[in-house]
Amino acid sequence: MEAVLRRHWPEWDGTLQRRTGGWNNTTYFVKSGGRSGVLRIYDTHRDRNKIEFEHAVLQELSRHSLSFRVPMPIRTITGETLAQVEKDSGKYVCLFEYIEGTSPSEQDPSFAYSFGEAAGELSAALETLNLDMTPVYRPYYALQQSYPLCNREVIQGFCLNPPEPLKDFHEELRLIGKVYEEIIDSLHALEELPHQLVHGDLNASNLLVKDSDPSQVAVLLDFEFCTLDVRVMDPAVILSGFLGQPEETTAVRDFCRGFSRQVRLSQSEVDALPVLMLLRKVDVFLHFMSRFLEGTDQPHVLQEQIKQITADLLQLSTSSSWIQEELVQARTMYE
Repeated sequence: MEAVLRRHWPEWDGTLQRRTGGWNNTTYFVKSGGRSGVLRIYDTHRDRNKIEFEHAVLQELSRHSLSFRVPMPIRTITGETLAQVEKDSGKYVCLFEYIEGTSPSEQDPSFAYSFGEAAGELSAALETLNLDMTPVYRPYYALQQSYPLCNREVIQGFCLNPPEPLKDFHEELRLIGKVYEEIIDSLHALEELPHQLVHGDLNASNLLVKDSDPSQVAVLLDFEFCTLDVRVMDPAVILSGFLGQPEETTAVRDFCRGFSRQVRLSQSEVDALPVLMLLRKVDVFLHFMSRFLEGTDQPHVLQEQIKQITADLLQLSTSSSWIQEELVQARTMYE
């Protein structure tokens, strides 16, 4: 990576430290001459158009007066915002400005209200963007088009008769397959809901809070999956991520109140929330199932995802109604 940095960002020739964590990309912290940056290698795909769309969104958002910051790509020596690691590998790499902040603690839900406000503020800003580019990613509800390796027949076979590395997860996969079948025929109705650009992957791992005040969101990160989708998809993703966490009730309530200060969801959007939260979990499964079938990941990666997704689906079976009530109550506070 040092050679890549010297070749494309020669003024950033410095020390690199690999960042731990993350499923889809590899990142390094860069220090050079008193400056700090973040080098990001896209491992999930090798599609230049996807990255260029992400960067266009970030550049447009930088023109808005937001209460939080978003990443900003640093141009290469040739004026581009991305470069190839090696022509043979096909992987792309980008350098972003480092932004101060700390990952929130899952044990402390105090950031949830600020997260709601920031997510709502972002949603309102994304609604106004007019880009001369078409999003590459499909909306969440286009499952059958988004994962060509995972059509309905393949998923049914995979979940009912797991391959050898996943034989011990037979019951978990059966549940995932059952939920997939329950939602697949209802997805077309989502096309009638309000659409706009959405972040697509907002969760606690994709934000930073202020060092001086962990209850305040400082940065929203990882716009890689930004696309045109139903407006309510972002809060659905976030709310599904709160389930099972310590003090989930407080986190959900505070998030709903913060979000509703910025965006008033319609009743039809609130009604769609249970299906959308299930859809989020099924989508994550298909993402990692595809990576397993392609040989991108070792079996243990999908095994870990199956365990987490199963736990989340069981939690959702008892949680969606009270989450909807919290959203409705929060909305009425500001009407």
